[in-house]
Amino acid sequence: MSKTVWIINQYASTPENGYAGRHYYLGKELARLGYKVYLITSAAHHLLRRKPVVTSAFTFDEREGFTVVWVRMPEYSEAHSKIRAFSWFLFPWRIRALRRLIKDVPDAVVCSSPSLIAYLGAQWLAKKFHARLIFEERDIWPMTLTEIGSYSSGHPFIRFMQWVEDRAYRDSDHVISNLKNVYEHMEQRGVSKGKFTWVPNGFSLEEASERAPLGSECAARLPQGKFIVGYTGTMGVANALGTLIEAAEYLRSISDIAFVLVGGGKEKERLYREVEARQLTNVHFIDPIPKLEVYSMMEHFDVCFIGWLDDPLYRFGIGANKIPEYLYSGKPILHAYSGASDPVAQAQAGLSVPAEDARAIADAVLELYHMSPDQREKFGNNGRNVALEEYEYRQLALEFRDVIFREAD
Repeated sequence: MSKTVWIINQYASTPENGYAGRHYYLGKELARLGYKVYLITSAAHHLLRRKPVVTSAFTFDEREGFTVVWVRMPEYSEAHSKIRAFSWFLFPWRIRALRRLIKDVPDAVVCSSPSLIAYLGAQWLAKKFHARLIFEERDIWPMTLTEIGSYSSGHPFIRFMQWVEDRAYRDSDHVISNLKNVYEHMEQRGVSKGKFTWVPNGFSLEEASERAPLGSECAARLPQGKFIVGYTGTMGVANALGTLIEAAEYLRSISDIAFVLVGGGKEKERLYREVEARQLTNVHFIDPIPKLEVYSMMEHFDVCFIGWLDDPLYRFGIGANKIPEYLYSGKPILHAYSGASDPVAQAQAGLSVPAEDARAIADAVLELYHMSPDQREKFGNNGRNVALEEYEYRQLALEFRDVIFREAD
């Protein structure tokens, strides 16, 4: 009889509804390995581009050998909505009903943050089924809220989340993270070394191979005959794209260099206004595109850019989905990062500069611009080789499996 895993991630999605991501791809690959997989997620959250149609409290969406369970939740559209905070408590309560609705009893229950509070519902289910319980920490809550969000560590809500995190560390059978150095934090909270495993985010080789051509309207918005420094993904505060705009201003006199930002997000309108205020003609915005077009978009880039805040939180590493995708693209990467375990530098896949340093970014763009095509190609090839060796989801699913079913095998 095949084993069953329930993966609980309140902010998961599918390619049709959002950005898909880690648990969609891991779920699909685990199903291919013969496991029964249920991905349990909210049907209403701010990371969904298109909300699924739900007609009852739980909608079971069968796809590619596994099941996505959409949990009906209150609707909201903005990350800082009070409804979002309310949903952190409602979601773990509602998923308890799945005990009676899913016929396949779990051998393992995986709960991934955020939301941290969902762990309480996952733990309740794991106890009822005597299943192995895995806690996966992708965002370090409540530390992220205190170090980036400026919340006081003494706030009652922060103290409650700290209690949940400590409980998850203590009571789970194993702890996973996509942040390579996060054990430094976990160790301070009492986690033993043998209880932790790093499983990074990855990319889907199958999806990359099925890339779709850019739509004609999108392709027409790309600058022609330029050396393009491109970014794809969410435009949020953590992406520090304002620094890239500053770097573009330093290079405004070089007509051959253009910057292309593809995607949407909370910061996009502010960035657009900043470009207008600086009267920059070398920065171009393109609306979000379907996931299958992203690799086609990167083919038009000469350099892929990713940046971060200069924040001590990144001492634990990073887990951005776009880094494995950038690595596989075969393009050199410009990485503005001041944290630990720089995957771009380790792969020798481009240039890394300090975070939030516009002058350093501009200088690195110039260095790449003047670099020989062979040298840029070498960076790109290094990145692609590392992506295939270390970040492909079929391989990562094997590592994930070995952790979640360790005691059951």
